Amino acid sequence: MKHPLLENRTRLLTWWLAWLILATGQSLLIHFVYGSRVDVAFADGVASMLLFGLLGLAVWFPVRYMLRNDNELYSSIFNVVLTGTVTIVIWLIIPRLIVRAFVAEKIDYDIFWHSSLVFRATAGILIFFMIVLIYYLFLSATRLAEKAARQAQLEAQVRDGELKMLRSQINPHFLFNSLNSVSSLTVTDPLRAREMIVKLSDFMRYSLSSRNEQPVTLQNEMESLRLYLQIEKVRFGDRLVIQEDISPECLTALMPGMLLQPLYENAVKHGVYESTEEVIIRTTAKLENNIVVISVTNNVDTDAVVTRKGAGIGLKNVSSRLELFFGEMADLTVNRTEDRFNVIVRFPLRRT
Repeated sequence: MKHPLLENRTRLLTWWLAWLILATGQSLLIHFVYGSRVDVAFADGVASMLLFGLLGLAVWFPVRYMLRNDNELYSSIFNVVLTGTVTIVIWLIIPRLIVRAFVAEKIDYDIFWHSSLVFRATAGILIFFMIVLIYYLFLSATRLAEKAARQAQLEAQVRDGELKMLRSQINPHFLFNSLNSVSSLTVTDPLRAREMIVKLSDFMRYSLSSRNEQPVTLQNEMESLRLYLQIEKVRFGDRLVIQEDISPECLTALMPGMLLQPLYENAVKHGVYESTEEVIIRTTAKLENNIVVISVTNNVDTDAVVTRKGAGIGLKNVSSRLELFFGEMADLTVNRTEDRFNVIVRFPLRRT
């Protein structure tokens, strides 16, 4: 880990500004309390605090080692006390030698220095532990930030894994149903079976191109869904009617690829498949308070038993992917009546 002060110019300037303030305070204290001459008090204060500033920078390296998580408490305390003792002894001796070399009244300075020794030692201890506390807080904040970053990375990896797992449940399910439809058409209408295979190929190409769970726009999603509905329309003909009312401002909204496909698959399975009448699948999309609201509605045959059952894995899949991708701001609502099935998807508008 780099030095928290040396790698940042602003922090380093703030550090030295603080020591200059301390030097000024010590000089004034020595002058007014101990009666020392102004020049001696100034030289003593500046020499003492600037040296402590240098020692404080050097203390980072042993402190960083001593405050590691794998060190025992008693060992850390002993090392801190030992480092503090060495630092304060150096701080007391060197400034005295420097200032004493420049003053004329050396004996007077020695008397003054010994009379202020308790003050100096007490101040040195307090300042040293303030420095250790600052470094400790910095190390703790850095470790918390690293832990949060690792946690976020882990959660992202888990979320991506869950998204891919959920995504993997879509394509085989749809492919299985489509191949069953093709199988039926190869006997009754080979030309329509061929048309369905071509459209299925185009749809699967889109599906595979977005397999990495990269977000797609609603416009791209609707284009793929139209392919899917065209595949089903080859099979059901005029019994399947498609209606759309998509607000242009929603077309650029980002969302997980293939998110809405299970909704249409359920509409076909529980609507068209079980009905001999015309079934209308209507899609609307609008923007409400920066929330994209997509509604998929289809009429159902009231006499069909299947329509009274749940939608199974499809809606759960959509709901899970919504939550993983958008969080709590997205939701899925199901409204069922005797002759109508409606699913409403809401998620925040994102364009980047």
